[in-house]
Amino acid sequence: MHMQFEQRQGLILERLASQGSVRVADLQEICDVSDMTIRRDLETLEQQGLLKRTHGGAVSAVSGSYEPPFASRALLAQSAKERIADLAASRIHDGDTVILDVGSTTLAVAHLLRDRSQLTVLTPSLRIATELADSPGIRLMLTGGSIRPGELSLVGPLAEVAFENFIFDHFVMGVGGIHPTAGVTEYNLDDARVKRRALESAQSRMVVADRSKLGNVAFAKVCPLSEIDVVVTDDRPDVPDDDIEALQDTVEVMLA
Repeated sequence: MHMQFEQRQGLILERLASQGSVRVADLQEICDVSDMTIRRDLETLEQQGLLKRTHGGAVSAVSGSYEPPFASRALLAQSAKERIADLAASRIHDGDTVILDVGSTTLAVAHLLRDRSQLTVLTPSLRIATELADSPGIRLMLTGGSIRPGELSLVGPLAEVAFENFIFDHFVMGVGGIHPTAGVTEYNLDDARVKRRALESAQSRMVVADRSKLGNVAFAKVCPLSEIDVVVTDDRPDVPDDDIEALQDTVEVMLA
């Protein structure tokens, strides 16, 4: 099936996240385009700092301190994120109180909650706020704080204190990485601080993360696995279950 550039970009970045490298010949066959098209795609992504080209392919250029742009992350594992969001949303019931974190997967959860009744949602995400702003059955609250350009998350002292006077039923958290020993990590320290305060205010803590996040370690620590109740991720028969099995010793893992 012939893919447009945005689809090819998402596929390339997803494979780099899960495998660490890609080959032009493999991408050419999967995307049904010429090798020159794939090489131009890789050159474009290299110019954005997302990979390093090699002879016959490319390797990841992303360190734990590098946060891929939201637009690029939103293209990754789209169908998986939709399945994860569906399963996560099924655990939230009308009348519940919910903290929805920043991120492309939590945004997919927000989309599925638009028609719920009597939900109270607090979020540090302007994207999620926009998604839910006109939902009559949702009482929407923003944390306040300073806006991070690009990510459109709210951070800083005002965002961190927003959770102090509440106890929520659920915290749906997006992550940069989740690892059996390093725990939950995030690219940005300011976002990580907000997540830690949200954790303190929720009775149920749920991480939503596609398989590319499992086993990854990002720059800023959020919490150990013991502070998470459930991880919702995607069931992919083509990917080994080693990362899932390592997590299951500490936390419940649900496969979408």
